[in-house]
Amino acid sequence: MNPNKPRAIALYSGGLDSTLAILVMMRHGVEIEAVKFLTHFGCDMGDHSSCGADPYPAAEQFGFNVRLSHLGWKFVDIVRNPKHGHGRNMNPCIDCRLLMLREARDYMEMTKSDFIITGEVLAQRPMSQMRKTMEMISHESDLDGRLVRPLSGRLLPPTKPEIDGLIKREWLLDICGRSRKRQIELARQFGLRSYPTPAGGCLLTDENYSARLRDLFTFGGGIEFNDFNLLRHGRHFRISHKTKLILGRNQKENETLLSLARPDDTILEVIDIGSPVGILRGTAEPADIEKSAAIIVRFSDAKNADSAAVAVRSAHLSRQIDSAAADDALIAQCKIGK
Repeated sequence: MNPNKPRAIALYSGGLDSTLAILVMMRHGVEIEAVKFLTHFGCDMGDHSSCGADPYPAAEQFGFNVRLSHLGWKFVDIVRNPKHGHGRNMNPCIDCRLLMLREARDYMEMTKSDFIITGEVLAQRPMSQMRKTMEMISHESDLDGRLVRPLSGRLLPPTKPEIDGLIKREWLLDICGRSRKRQIELARQFGLRSYPTPAGGCLLTDENYSARLRDLFTFGGGIEFNDFNLLRHGRHFRISHKTKLILGRNQKENETLLSLARPDDTILEVIDIGSPVGILRGTAEPADIEKSAAIIVRFSDAKNADSAAVAVRSAHLSRQIDSAAADDALIAQCKIGK
């Protein structure tokens, strides 16, 4: 650290915009420490979204530090009940931004940094990046004017770091809207070698995943992080108020589901024929097992047979039942999402 240089904490996804915001500040001598927040809803590294991009290649290329911070149950709470509401699906974009800013504010104060920067671009996203919303976020984050958005800063009111002379307004850019042409050109100028496309995103913006999550919040009871991981995989069916069935769609998903199975889950699989693995989670009554067996047969290679043998095992039982394939009406009744 150089005590004569301004120091900022950057909210960093690893995506193009947040990387460019850091580089714009660094080229004017601002010292940056980036904070990448992780959640169980698509901001984990390796989920192939912009939010889940690996932060380290750019950090190593340009020489800034990255600190990882998991938001844990704080984030789950705002997904379940966001003060400012959800977007089109289960994405609580405004509350998500506020939570990250408040966490970053605490770290800023702990490290005696001067301000926070983000890669937000005015009018790029309809829920969280319109002018009035950005102003509201600045106010509710309790940063006292110490929030700088370098990519659109010239289009926004002066911030405290500008007023205090820590940074200059001419350092900031005036990018606005959904086009990424200027960002791509800026990346070329900086020599930024690789960055994720904007096509991916938080799983909470996905319609199918959101349907599964709503179902989990409605019927899940004592939810664990394992439940959130399970939402990413397979086909999901609501069997009863107390039970849910998840089927693998291929061998890889079968293996993943088995790795996520808990000791109190019931495992089902059609015997001696190509079959999905089924995990029945919850308090399974005999009728729930019979319904689940019919659904598994429907998605197995025995779907056109009169009946098939289904193995059922759990910590307390191991048996075999014969079942015909479920009809379209049962599938439509139980299927969660698409």
